[in-house]
Amino acid sequence: MSFFDSITKKAKLKAAIKQTTEARSSESAKADQLFNKVYHDYAEVVANEPLIAEALYNWGFALLHQARTKPGEQAAKLYQDAIAKFSFCLTIEPAYLGAAIDGGVAFMELARIKAVGLNDGLYASAQSYFEKANAIQAGSASYNLACIYGLRGDKEACLTALEISKGKGSLPAAADIREDPDLNGVKNQDWFVAFMKSLNKVPEAETKINEAVVDDVQPEVAVNNDAAAVDPFKAAVEEAPVSDETEVAAETVVAAAEEIK
Repeated sequence: MSFFDSITKKAKLKAAIKQTTEARSSESAKADQLFNKVYHDYAEVVANEPLIAEALYNWGFALLHQARTKPGEQAAKLYQDAIAKFSFCLTIEPAYLGAAIDGGVAFMELARIKAVGLNDGLYASAQSYFEKANAIQAGSASYNLACIYGLRGDKEACLTALEISKGKGSLPAAADIREDPDLNGVKNQDWFVAFMKSLNKVPEAETKINEAVVDDVQPEVAVNNDAAAVDPFKAAVEEAPVSDETEVAAETVVAAAEEIK
């Protein structure tokens, strides 16, 4: 492929990605028209050069989001197409994190559409994709795994995955966790309630830092309070009641102090 062809395909890929975003925010018939257009563009990008992981991933990403707008078998077919694109992407570029995570998401959503049991191969495939994502970047799909474990009622595995996700900074907002239907089976259990409460605690390190700041200020106050003690003779003069007699006495005290110094 020539240098010019490479630039042309890159431009087409960028345009297709932009149109995918537009399709996601469009309504019904218009959305379908835009999705079909970007699928054609993605196909042209990979024509005679099928090793473009970026195009394959974004193609799958578009299919995944269109599937969410369709019912039953229509959605199932789109999910399957998305999975095929993510799978091809990972074949070409095994460390493509987005394809691993979204591939797992597509398997889970396909399992829901098909209403299969928790021991079905679709859930097993979703778990495999999420584990691959974690192998690429630690903790990146731990929350997704927690959802699978939560559906299965596996307390230990679910809590461990949630803790890992929290530790790696990939945990969703607390409100989103509470509304996640995949965790409905564990939300009322004591260990889950305790975990959610832990999300609202102020980190101990932050408290120690604040205490240290207060301690650092105290010596300055002490220094300022002791400033008058540097010259007790002067302090005594300044604090004495003012009168004609004290003015004379003050001058005498100051003179004596100067002689001592």
